Amino acid sequence: MTTAQQPLNSGFGAASTAEEVIKGIDLTGKVAIVTGGYSGIGLETARVLRAAGAEIVVPARDVERARAAVKDVPGAEVEHLDLLDPASIDTFAEKFLASGRPLHLLVNSAGIMATPLARDARGYEAQFATNHLGHFQLTTRLWPALVAAKGARVVVLSSRGIRFAGVDFDDLNFEHRTYEPFLAYGQSKTANALFAVEVDRRGKAQGIRAFAVHPGLIIDTGLVRHIDPKMLQAAGALDNEGRPIRDPERQMKNVQQGAATSVWCATSPQLDGLGGVYCENVDISPLVAPENEAAWAGGDTIPGVLPRAVDPEAAARLWEVSKQLTA
Repeated sequence: MTTAQQPLNSGFGAASTAEEVIKGIDLTGKVAIVTGGYSGIGLETARVLRAAGAEIVVPARDVERARAAVKDVPGAEVEHLDLLDPASIDTFAEKFLASGRPLHLLVNSAGIMATPLARDARGYEAQFATNHLGHFQLTTRLWPALVAAKGARVVVLSSRGIRFAGVDFDDLNFEHRTYEPFLAYGQSKTANALFAVEVDRRGKAQGIRAFAVHPGLIIDTGLVRHIDPKMLQAAGALDNEGRPIRDPERQMKNVQQGAATSVWCATSPQLDGLGGVYCENVDISPLVAPENEAAWAGGDTIPGVLPRAVDPEAAARLWEVSKQLTA
C-alpha cells in the first residue's frame, strides 16, 4: 500500500491550540460548515474559523440550543440538520446549494461515542449512521459547492478509537453479532478515516482535499456521557475527584488543544497539495508498523494510524456501500 502518511514536522505539537495554529491565516471570503459546531471542539473550531474571517454555518438538531451556544461566534448561521434523518440532511444541503455560495471548508465534527444499541428509522446502527453515514450523505450532497470553491478542504473527525475495530462489511449494523458499544464506535471511526481517503481520491482533481483527524481525548465535552467514570479513572483520564486530567502528550487535552488539528487541517498552507491522510497532534500521523501495533494499541503516547484505517481499497469499497445505504 502506498501512503502519504509521513509527518511534516509542522512545528506544532500535542499542546498547541487552535488559535496558535491559525495565527496569520486570513479566511475573509471563505465559507465554512462545521457540524457539531455548537459544543465541545466543534464550537471552538467554529469560533476560531470565524475569528479568522470565515462565514460560519452550524447545522444542528436542536436549533435553539445551538443558537444560544454560538452567541460568541458573531454572525454564525444555525440551520436544522439531524444526521440520523436523511430527509433533514437533504433539506439542509438543498438550502445551502440554493444560496449559491461555494463551500471552502467542511468540518465533519459531530459524533456520538460508545452509546447503547440504537437504530435509525432505516435500521442502521446509530453510531455508524451518525458518525459516518450522515456525514457521507451530507458531504456528497454538498459536493457541487465544494467544487465551486476551487480549492476546498473536508475535515473528518476520526479517533484513536480506530484501534477497537475495522469496518465489518459483512455485518455493518450488528444484525448477526453481539453489539458492543466500543466495537461499534471503533467501526464508525475507522469508517471516518477511510471516508477521508476516498473523498480525497475522488475530489483532488476538482480541488477538493480531505483529512481525517484524531483530536485527542477531551472528556468534558459530553462525548463520554455513556462511559462509566470509573473506567475513565482507571484509564487515567479523571482524578480521584472526578476532574479531567490534562496531559497532551497522552492525548488528554482541553477543548482548545482538541480543536487544533481540525483547524490546522482545514486551513494550513503546510498541507497544500496534500490530502487523504490521517492527522493528530497538528501533524500527519506515521503508519503503525505491524510489529508495533500491540504497543500502539496499549498506550496513548505513540502517534500513528493503523494501515487498515487508510487502506484505499477498503475506502473505495466503503464509498460504494455507503452510496447504496444512503440512496
